[in-house]
Amino acid sequence: MLDTSLIEQLRGIFSELGNDYLFDVSVRENHPNRVQLLELLNDVVSVSDRLSLKENPGDGLLFDILKNGAKTGVRFRAVPTGHEFTSLLLAVLNADGRGKNLPDEFVTKRVRSLKGDIRLTTYMSLTCTNCPDVVQALNAMAVINPRITHEAVDGAIYKEEADALDLQGVPAVFADGELLHVGRANFGELLSKLEAHYGVETSETEEQTVRDYDVIVVGGGPAGVAAAIYSARKGLNVAVVAERVGGQVNETGGIENLISVPNTTGGKLADDLKNHMGEYPIDIFEHRSVENVKMENTRKIVLTQAGEIFTAPALIIATGASWRKLNVPGETEFIGRGVAFCPHCDGPFYKGKRVAVIGGGNSGIEAAIDLAGICSHVTVFEFLEELKADKVLQEKVKSLSNVEIFLHSQTTEVINNGEKVVGLKVKDRKTEEERVIDLDGVFVQIGLAPNSAAFKDVVRTNRFGEIEIDERARTDVPGIYAAGDVTTVPYKQIIISMGEGAKAALTAFDDRIRGI
Repeated sequence: MLDTSLIEQLRGIFSELGNDYLFDVSVRENHPNRVQLLELLNDVVSVSDRLSLKENPGDGLLFDILKNGAKTGVRFRAVPTGHEFTSLLLAVLNADGRGKNLPDEFVTKRVRSLKGDIRLTTYMSLTCTNCPDVVQALNAMAVINPRITHEAVDGAIYKEEADALDLQGVPAVFADGELLHVGRANFGELLSKLEAHYGVETSETEEQTVRDYDVIVVGGGPAGVAAAIYSARKGLNVAVVAERVGGQVNETGGIENLISVPNTTGGKLADDLKNHMGEYPIDIFEHRSVENVKMENTRKIVLTQAGEIFTAPALIIATGASWRKLNVPGETEFIGRGVAFCPHCDGPFYKGKRVAVIGGGNSGIEAAIDLAGICSHVTVFEFLEELKADKVLQEKVKSLSNVEIFLHSQTTEVINNGEKVVGLKVKDRKTEEERVIDLDGVFVQIGLAPNSAAFKDVVRTNRFGEIEIDERARTDVPGIYAAGDVTTVPYKQIIISMGEGAKAALTAFDDRIRGI
């Protein structure tokens, strides 16, 4: 099933395993996916004497990963190919104490301090680009905390089960049978939700350590990484505090406008950013979100939601932006039950159905084109008087017979029947007339909102929430700088964010040596 070159790569990946691992398979003899699963796992097992497989009769299709004869807490009810093949490999590596996704000691303590026995189930799709991050994060938590179990379920194989839950988006995470999360998420976001849902034993995380640095960079996207590297190259002691290295880049597919790099992907660029930081003595504190910032004389004090404290005379804010929401009744409550943000991941759930796309920019029109090949009908609603997408995209979407476009249209409410989305209330901005459109799903594609909430009481922001900066990336507070998509700098582009991050670091260093 796996080609020869991939098998050779796996030999290297698993060459240093320190424990024995068993794929404990339970599968029905005539299950349509049995042969595919066994071929996949046998290929993986063939690369190391530390790996083995055992097949048992069963009613469905699943396998547990055992370490030295004991369950790791990781189960797949799937044939983990496609995007989830990496999840399979990392599950073994994580159990062996390896893998790039394992958190640092502080976050590990947070996972271990979750209260009670926790049973997690993630319904995913092998074509979903957001699913592996969630599956891998929860698998890692299961490995870290023996009271957590996590099973990843392929909704296509267990379709009746997924249909009974009325899933309309993936990944969908259930905590002891209760829906906990739908859609993209990183390790830190999922951990925060589990802490809120189950509570924590305070003994593990009550100790507070104050960490002192020359420069604190908040944010791990292109701007934050550039700021950290430029600061480190000046010989400064630098900390990066971020939810995830790569930031919004991780949600980007193909990238073709990063000058000198004709083609790359968001995932690869995020890895490259982290690897580049690894060339310098930069302390990276991932899976953190900043709660607030305080001032003590000339020092800036950064407090995370988990209670950590960082201080430095210079702070560079590079927290980027997130997908903007409509902020209308029914939207938040029905995310994953008819409201979606990723057409690639959630589009297949609406095959043959009627959907709406909110937004006429490039992302909105691209979404409409993609969905037109799956859905029976797509309606695009644009707030302004004309579409903002590139001309070539406009020409393409207008050529599709099952796509309808309405301009100067304001979405005022997402209509639901208590279980799922059934329609959309839209107002014509010229006539003020409101109408309800019957549909099955809504894809929101209206751009980005700056992640500046934690800093609004410290630095000046504009009416859009962007942090106001001067031409040298200074804010209105001495010693605090900002860079990238969180700022007023126009054109939210990766290459511009990198330059702004470098600029912020150079300005901070210049101010330092001048005593400003």
